[in-house]
Amino acid sequence: MNKDDRRISVMEREEPVKAVLVMGLPVAMGMLFMVAYNLVDTYFIGLLQDPFQLAGANLSYPVLMVMIALSGIVGNGGASYIARCMGAGKTEEAERTLMQGFELILVIGLGLALAGIFFAGPIARLLGARDDTFDATVAYSRVILLGSFFTMGNYAFGQLLRSEGSTVYSTIGMILGTVANIILDPIFIFTLGMEIKGAAIATVLGNALSVLYFLWIYQSGRSLLKLNLRFTGFSLRIFKEIMLVGVPHTLEQFLSTAAILVLNNLAAAYGGLTVAAMGISSKIMSFGNYMYQGITAGCQPLMGYNYGACNYGRLRRLIRAGILVVTVVELLVMGFYALAAPGLIGLFTRDPVVLEKGVRTLRAALLILPFVGTTAMVRNMYNAIGMPMYAFGITLVRQLILYIPFLLLFNKLWGYEGLIHAQPAEEALCLFVSVFLLHFTLERLNRKPGAGQI
Repeated sequence: MNKDDRRISVMEREEPVKAVLVMGLPVAMGMLFMVAYNLVDTYFIGLLQDPFQLAGANLSYPVLMVMIALSGIVGNGGASYIARCMGAGKTEEAERTLMQGFELILVIGLGLALAGIFFAGPIARLLGARDDTFDATVAYSRVILLGSFFTMGNYAFGQLLRSEGSTVYSTIGMILGTVANIILDPIFIFTLGMEIKGAAIATVLGNALSVLYFLWIYQSGRSLLKLNLRFTGFSLRIFKEIMLVGVPHTLEQFLSTAAILVLNNLAAAYGGLTVAAMGISSKIMSFGNYMYQGITAGCQPLMGYNYGACNYGRLRRLIRAGILVVTVVELLVMGFYALAAPGLIGLFTRDPVVLEKGVRTLRAALLILPFVGTTAMVRNMYNAIGMPMYAFGITLVRQLILYIPFLLLFNKLWGYEGLIHAQPAEEALCLFVSVFLLHFTLERLNRKPGAGQI
């Protein structure tokens, strides 16, 4: 059996739990390396012993989230349509979608680069920067915005590769960029004396290496699909398909970013050291978050392919297997973090105030982990099968209806302790909404032709 057959076999016939592990774990590992970009920056900036530069890097994090949100238009919208096309045997349509995705990333990246040139100062203020953190926030966010194409391309092209089952190539690309960032960070920050700006440059260069690798995979014959220049140009039909899933997914990311902005501005009232502590905690917590996001993202091509092939019985079993795997993994992460919190926070700061608040914040954040995996699996299922408004509905409940009001209310009632416990309370309630919608959808699938297929 050749490589192409093996990738298709995992989609069509592999035992559900094994298929979830084969597709999900490489993506999760790749995402861990992606979040390592920020952790590496945080670590080396922390060695400068300047908590305000550290806070500036943390305040700039929503800029990266906006880029991921925008690239999700292509990475999730395009990947969902590609997987469904491949399940239905429409290879040429899948390649047209791939080419249009590349063009969209190029255009969006140019727009963000211009924003970095002309609006870095106002963006820093919007991010919650005050006088003591303003210069550092501007320096970091401007460089990140200038390198938007590479940061967005790294995320989007990795998603598009995963849509055809090429999870190993996707993961290798992410790892290459992270390793480059680890090597370049101390060179630019310390050797060249560029401090926080040097960290941003290293991040952009690492992303650029990943993008070059992905383009090489597509053009070297190692992928199932090709970036075919004869498909260059705009297709309204494909654009609509990408937007159908991509735009609701992007709105999800923007709502998440808005919630973080509210959190940052509330935290700023407790001082720059508190912002630094929360930033360190969130970066460490990103490992746990990216584990469930990676596993559920890896399952998306499986679900989209089988939905496109009308194999609803297998789709149902894959969803259940995915929820089982992601819940077990998150509980293991929760146990490890609970025990290791002081040592993990201590890797990034020696300041006793930052250390103490960071540990408190991290242990509070751990309480979301039993709930978020199931909610993420359900959202990814709806994106995979071309029903993104259900996924967006879950996010509206999660971020706008629950989380932001909980932040404001809990902060007012219980101060900093309320602020860091708002998300666990919100995630527990959101789980019930997700499970209700999942039950409703699986009942509909049970009544469709193909529900009993293997």
